[in-house]
Amino acid sequence: MGKKPLDPNAIRALNEMKMEIARELGVTNAFLNNEEADPVNNIFTAGPVGGLMTRRLVEMGERELIDEE
Repeated sequence: MGKKPLDPNAIRALNEMKMEIARELGVTNAFLNNEEADPVNNIFTAGPVGGLMTRRLVEMGERELIDEE
């Protein structure tokens, strides 16, 4: 499985999803704008955001598979 060029629309959509989830979790604007340099805070913030992104993407994929049947 080779690497394919990424679709710019997909990248934009994932970034929008990441920002939406971060806002839902109450992440500060400083962190969202990369102004916050505290690595410990970044780790504890990035983990939940990435986890929720993954969960939502899996749910979207499952719904698409169910709709195809």
